[in-house]
Amino acid sequence: MRLIDTHTHLDFPDFDADRDAVLARSRALGVQRMVVLGVYQANWQRLWHLVEANEGLYAAFGLHPVYLDEHQPQHLDELRDWLSRLAGQPKLCAVGEFGLDYYLENLDRQRQQAVFEAQLELAAEFELPALLHVRRAHAATIATLKRFRLKRGGIIHAFAGSQEEAREYIKLGFRLGLGGAATWPQANRLRQVVAGLPLDAIVLETDAPDMAPAMHPYQRNSPEYLADICTELAALRGITAEALATASSRNADELFGWG
Repeated sequence: MRLIDTHTHLDFPDFDADRDAVLARSRALGVQRMVVLGVYQANWQRLWHLVEANEGLYAAFGLHPVYLDEHQPQHLDELRDWLSRLAGQPKLCAVGEFGLDYYLENLDRQRQQAVFEAQLELAAEFELPALLHVRRAHAATIATLKRFRLKRGGIIHAFAGSQEEAREYIKLGFRLGLGGAATWPQANRLRQVVAGLPLDAIVLETDAPDMAPAMHPYQRNSPEYLADICTELAALRGITAEALATASSRNADELFGWG
């Protein structure tokens, strides 16, 4: 079973003690490619060193809304410099993680929107997919994406919206990232939505070290759990794990331009 983890934070200190072992176990379980997403300026260099040193790892750079207070105006200029310097490098696959977070009330929405739009402009300029964080902000995100109409679309990470919102994102050229959240039996509404999503819109992810699945509860999440997530989501949809793995990997390959 060939798998692609489209959303990880393998550069985080959570993995410092055993990162090589995690990568080895993940590969042994069929995870051939893993995307590592930057969340603030201070971790971009560390992230790039990591993906350069390891086969099958790919980088995205972005300014995550949860770290809004850490982002400085010059960081957008630095992000543009990174994307310009690495343009055409096969290890650079997207802009992200960025987006809108309306769940945390202390985050200024106007400033979030400005940083969000600036990064969408960069995704458009460099013709890269956008890997988006969207939490309780689907309406604002969809409205903004309709104005930008990104050529290469992207992924709505940890999608937890409605069927209608899913259709809007799909029309805008976005795939929907599914991971541990929908493996929990109590996530009834999300599980119903996931069961009905078009197969060609789904990509799999872990968000490691966060969002552990139900079969590995309350611990550090890891790409090595992607096969278990795939098996559970496939059962939810009434298909084989192999069928879901094949479709989601094909969708990721198409999005990122991987042969």
